[in-house]
Amino acid sequence: MAIETQLLLGLMNGIVYGLVVALIALGLSLIFGLMGVVNVSHGELFMLGGVVTWYVVNYLGGYYIALLAAPILVGGLGIGIERIVLRPLGYKPENTIVATIGVLFIIQHSVLLFFGPAPRNVLAPFDFVVQMPGFGYSGYRIIVSAISVVMLVTVWTIVQKTRFGLYVRACQQNQEVATTLGIPVNRIFMLAFGLSSALAALGAAISAPLLSVNYLAGLDILIISFIVVIVGGLGSLKGTVFAAILICTMEGLASAFVAPTEARILSLILLVVVLVVRPSGLFGRGGSR
Repeated sequence: MAIETQLLLGLMNGIVYGLVVALIALGLSLIFGLMGVVNVSHGELFMLGGVVTWYVVNYLGGYYIALLAAPILVGGLGIGIERIVLRPLGYKPENTIVATIGVLFIIQHSVLLFFGPAPRNVLAPFDFVVQMPGFGYSGYRIIVSAISVVMLVTVWTIVQKTRFGLYVRACQQNQEVATTLGIPVNRIFMLAFGLSSALAALGAAISAPLLSVNYLAGLDILIISFIVVIVGGLGSLKGTVFAAILICTMEGLASAFVAPTEARILSLILLVVVLVVRPSGLFGRGGSR
């Protein structure tokens, strides 16, 4: 394959993956900006969304049902985690990190027990090829990117144009004042955590036909999500989307020349540079140091 073709393929795959990662990392950024919670179990919620998708597709026979079932079930679990685990801890950062690590291992080993260690594949609901210069490109990947864009715009609209979004932004600014104004802060936290979990599961559901489903799938997505959120700026939705597309596109282009592991090193180098030059992230609050 010519180098120009490899670069184009890497660019397209990077953009598609970047949009999916943006959808997943958006939930991580949302709850950090709102609650100050670093959810270490976010990757496992993604993994669980993939597992639910596999079970629904194979036992209920409907991929489109899985697109609804995975976000609803995992989003409900997220609400339970917020109510049972995080709220009693008062959202204190050091306590929530330890608690979500515990949730991580509970989910991971529960899936290992019932789902098993072997990777499973989910068949795409349809498959067609779009002819590109020098190669054919999977039409399903294009649909995945389109779904991701629609959901990103939907989340932005919810945060910027609805009463719930207004309450979220008020809580981000000052929780005490928001409580004084009669905003149900605890309910907003609960719904935001559920939305964050549902976004992770939806990202897993649409990407399951592209990636294998296994009990360790959450680790890689957690790492790339944290890189994206830190580079984009903690709590910045715009920065999260920008950083996800930038980093995944960079890795996609680099994969034409080096192995995926070496491409990930480039992302880590970018992370270090951003932390040195602008510790708050590209779109985070605060200036350069």
